[in-house]
Amino acid sequence: MCGHSSGMIGFPLRLLAREVYDRVCAIKGEQSVALITGEERIEPQNARYFCCTVEAMPVHGHAGERDYAFVALDEAQLAADPERGHIFTDRMLRARGREETMLLGSATLQPMVKALVPRAELIERPRFSTLRHAGSCKLSRLPPRSAVVAFGAEQVYAMAEMLRRFRGGAAVVMGALSPETRNKQVELFQNGEVDYIVATDAIGMGLNLDLHHVAFGALTKFDGRRKRRLTPAEMAQIAGRAGRHQRDGTFGTVSGMRENQASPPEFTEEEVYAIEEHRFQPLTHLFWREAEPRFGSIGELIGDLESPPDRPELKPAPEAIDLAVLKRLADEPFAAEIKGAGLVRRFWEVCTLPDFRSVGVEPHARFVARLWQDLRQGYLGADFVAARIAELDRMQGDIDTLQGRIAAIRSWAYICQRPDWVLARDEMAARARAVEAKLSDALHARLTERFVNRRTAILMRSLGQDGSALPVNLESDGRVTVEGEVIGRLEGFRFAVDPQAGHADRKMLLSAGEKALPGILAQRAAWLMSEGLDALELSDGAIAWDGHVLANVDMPDDFGTPRLTLAREIAMLPDASRKQLEQGLLAWLEAKLEPLEPLRKLALAARDPGAGSEARALLHTLIAGHGAVSREKAGLQHLPKELRPYLRKLGVVFGALDIFAHALLKPAPRQLLHALGIDLRPLQDAMLPVIPEQRRLPAGYRPAGTQAIRVDLAEKIMRAAFEARAKAGGERNVRFALDTALGISIGLEEGNLVRLLGSAGFRCQKARALEEGAHGPPAPDRWSWRPRRAGDERDHKGRPERGKRKGGRKAGHRSSGQKDRSGQSGPQKTGGAFDALADLLG
Repeated sequence: MCGHSSGMIGFPLRLLAREVYDRVCAIKGEQSVALITGEERIEPQNARYFCCTVEAMPVHGHAGERDYAFVALDEAQLAADPERGHIFTDRMLRARGREETMLLGSATLQPMVKALVPRAELIERPRFSTLRHAGSCKLSRLPPRSAVVAFGAEQVYAMAEMLRRFRGGAAVVMGALSPETRNKQVELFQNGEVDYIVATDAIGMGLNLDLHHVAFGALTKFDGRRKRRLTPAEMAQIAGRAGRHQRDGTFGTVSGMRENQASPPEFTEEEVYAIEEHRFQPLTHLFWREAEPRFGSIGELIGDLESPPDRPELKPAPEAIDLAVLKRLADEPFAAEIKGAGLVRRFWEVCTLPDFRSVGVEPHARFVARLWQDLRQGYLGADFVAARIAELDRMQGDIDTLQGRIAAIRSWAYICQRPDWVLARDEMAARARAVEAKLSDALHARLTERFVNRRTAILMRSLGQDGSALPVNLESDGRVTVEGEVIGRLEGFRFAVDPQAGHADRKMLLSAGEKALPGILAQRAAWLMSEGLDALELSDGAIAWDGHVLANVDMPDDFGTPRLTLAREIAMLPDASRKQLEQGLLAWLEAKLEPLEPLRKLALAARDPGAGSEARALLHTLIAGHGAVSREKAGLQHLPKELRPYLRKLGVVFGALDIFAHALLKPAPRQLLHALGIDLRPLQDAMLPVIPEQRRLPAGYRPAGTQAIRVDLAEKIMRAAFEARAKAGGERNVRFALDTALGISIGLEEGNLVRLLGSAGFRCQKARALEEGAHGPPAPDRWSWRPRRAGDERDHKGRPERGKRKGGRKAGHRSSGQKDRSGQSGPQKTGGAFDALADLLG
């Protein structure tokens, strides 16, 4: 065509016309090329080359029509099609180019061309590749780059769904799809995103695909009137999609689709021979219908459309839907008002509106009748058409819903293309095309979402590869992806399959993840050691990362170098990476445990034979108490006085009420002991001075009435009390004033302070209140102290403890005959101011 000064080609499909239009525009420029279809019209003023659908070809071979230097008709053998054949026959007989006319079609058309166009020159173009029968194959074992042919939307969807599960998905091509959606689905296959395509017999025409194999899911179809077996020529038209140019192709059938399928589809030997050798029964007739009927009346129009042809090679066309609609509406009351050639012609043009919705004669006739009621008086208003288009401008819904909207918008696109039907035709046509494009995109998305599992498709192509060669990537958020598709995530160092994966995909995803896991884990371990140490935490005796345990920590008795037991998933690491990770975790843990150095010194001393058994026993008791133990439980009566300086150098404080290591009362060591699982008592994170009383106190606290106080602060209060007593003379029964500001400032309530001091032998005598009318400051409370005797033990609320008999001695308190602070033995002195303080502070 491009070699002539002008030309026109008629195509059987809108998408073919559009494809060739784009190619001719690239050669001749957009201003020289026109595109005319039922739903789209691009016609520059100086257009010389026309790409049209057969129905929209503006040539009928009669006077007054524009002539072209070149005219071609593609797929001319469709003149034998019962539905559209009469249109192709008319173009064969009437459309002529001034210089050249070309009819493109199957060799089965040759006898008809010779009979109808005797002067035609017949030129054959042989197929360069061979087509071979490959027998039956299960759907799950189809080779890549295969097409599966089915008939009916249900069968197409069923096969596409099975391929999604077995092979990651398939593109879907059906005649009911819009051309835009069909092209997008074909592009999925051509780009290699899926290796399979499921289609109806629409694949046999106008689609040039990179196919290796065509598998027939059925060999029968419903042609609108009955269910029949495909002809060998139809089979070959579809099977011929396999193989391109000089690359051979194969065809066969799909087996095992249904368990109760008694006879799966199989080609006969004659059909296989015909397809492989390209030998088909020639056409014996073509369908014809009067292309230029008379429009005197509706009856006359119907008579002409049903008139028989005058040549034996032509047969009357079966009643097409446009004629059926015309005959159906001819019986309506409004048909009596349609008179005159102009009105009858206009009515016939409305009846030829294609049934894009495929709803059948009766529903389509009702739609045409409503349209005629609006058109009989003139044009459709732009507002009315815009409102109908806007009603369809909705992208919600499933596949069937979107297909219905696309069919409806195609009807309005056809209506808007008519030159005398719609006001503001160009604007309305553009709106209709825009809505159709949006609906097509939405339908393509729904089809892809339902029938394409890109992740499975990628993994199927990767099966059998070396694990290290898989294109697996680890994202910063822990997702594991293959070519951008998520297959799972790393939780710590454990690979977890994507929870959204179906049961059938889990095994494949797990296999793919485990193949590449060693390399990914090594990458993750290297990142953790270099940049992620701040994210580690010590909890419940284990090192955890983002809530996932990496290693359990086992602390030895001497609190020396800890031992790590790595989590099972870390065993997947390569040896070098595993050792590096273990060393890194140990180094992190050693730095983390630095606040426990005082406890480590105590543990080492407790294992030192030179420390003496009494000191070691006290140290073991202190370690068991995690740095604090009451004097009553410390066993001080067995500890020689000369060992106390040794213990003080280790940080041990001998208090009036408790023995403790001051360094271990800080928040850091307490938190570490709790995190290691060594101290299972409640944790006081900040080691506050005073906390409310609890049934089970955190380590390092002693009870004080309704509160509890840290033992080192309790000792500070005791020291202040003994110093106040010493300043008052230190006699046993001396009464003295005690400033309680220290305890109150720490946070103890006054009553609880009295109880705390009472646990050390201090007694408070409240001063009498001022008499009524007296002036001046109130008298201070007076305090006294006497050492508690054995059997006179009291609880933290100042009450005698139950079950304790009076009399006897209590460990830890000095009686007569014990050595005093200077090391001299003798009776208990009563007059020395510091004797009692020395006795308690020991």
